[in-house]
Amino acid sequence: MRRHILSPREDWRAVAADAGYDFHTSEDGHAVWCEDAVYAFTLEQIEQDLEAPTVELHRLCLDLAAEIAESPALMTRLGIPDWAHSLVTRSHRAREPHLYGRFDLAYDGTGPAKLLEYNADTPTALFETAVFQWRWLEDMRASGALPTDADQFNSVHERLLARLVEIRSQIGDALHLTCMTEFPEDRGTVGYLADCAAQAGLKVRLVDVSDIGLRQEGGHQSFIDRGGEPVRLLFKLYPWEWLLRDSFGPAIAASGTTFVEPAWKMVLSNKGILPLLWDRHPGHPNLLPAYFEDDPQKFELGMSFARKPLLGREGANVTIVLDGEVAAVEDGPYAGNGYVRQALAPIPEFNGRRVVIGSWVVGDKPAGMILREGAGPISNDTSQLVPHFIAP
Repeated sequence: MRRHILSPREDWRAVAADAGYDFHTSEDGHAVWCEDAVYAFTLEQIEQDLEAPTVELHRLCLDLAAEIAESPALMTRLGIPDWAHSLVTRSHRAREPHLYGRFDLAYDGTGPAKLLEYNADTPTALFETAVFQWRWLEDMRASGALPTDADQFNSVHERLLARLVEIRSQIGDALHLTCMTEFPEDRGTVGYLADCAAQAGLKVRLVDVSDIGLRQEGGHQSFIDRGGEPVRLLFKLYPWEWLLRDSFGPAIAASGTTFVEPAWKMVLSNKGILPLLWDRHPGHPNLLPAYFEDDPQKFELGMSFARKPLLGREGANVTIVLDGEVAAVEDGPYAGNGYVRQALAPIPEFNGRRVVIGSWVVGDKPAGMILREGAGPISNDTSQLVPHFIAP
């Protein structure tokens, strides 16, 4: 695993515009995409140190989800409201299909890769991984900047199409997709998935979250869009914990709508799975010791650890403690949801940049990866996405 400095494509912004990638720079001018550098891996590192652990971690998470879905006590431990327990249980028993997720891994080229957290419900950076990173590789090979036989761990697009075909065969061919469209990254991610779904033969309709309403007919409630069309199958880039909190949340169970990601996936988008996984698989090479904040065993971690909220995104409300002193902290809106403590994993540093690997699962198969790097020990909304290649 090496970090190389490369000259960016002179026309990469024009290429981005042509691809519909209009959220590569944030509204405050922060560059989300970075191709001033690239990470190189050997095929052995990809297959043995990253792909294989992704398969293993996905298996462990599915086993844990099955256990939690049948345990009101565990769902309560994760902060899931009592009234939503049956929603999770029914969703899992019905085997409602899931689409994708992203494991965030600490890996320095030697292994074993360590699970930092699992973005199981609303992960972004999907378009950048599947489309723009691959286009970068093609352009670099064509220009001679990379060998013509350089490869990439990236079958995300193909696996998304195949998985959406499977979902269409199980559920139906009409798909609504929703997010808070005022956010460019969310809008871009959902737009890309809508394109994939159309290629997979689904009839797609993009709607803002606020454009979904609740229709009451007799004693039955159902979700509809602004045109009055029933929402039977809904992909939502909108966290389950927000759905449960919204006024329409209690209507979900009887609505007849199938959600992607399904309700059972909410248990895996919760960082409470970190201590639960460690409790069930102590010493596993791809797991870090972790405990709930109210568990006295947390003191086994000593004076150095990461403190993370059960529900949180992009590093918000994460604190890094090193030798009893706060080394880094991120503010955020998730302080009231409970916390876990996790042992620190050494995040590799290259040229002053610390990098975390995002390893994708689509359906039940590993599909590719993207790297996110930043200057500090906590990956946050200022971190940048960086491409990779497999050296011949």
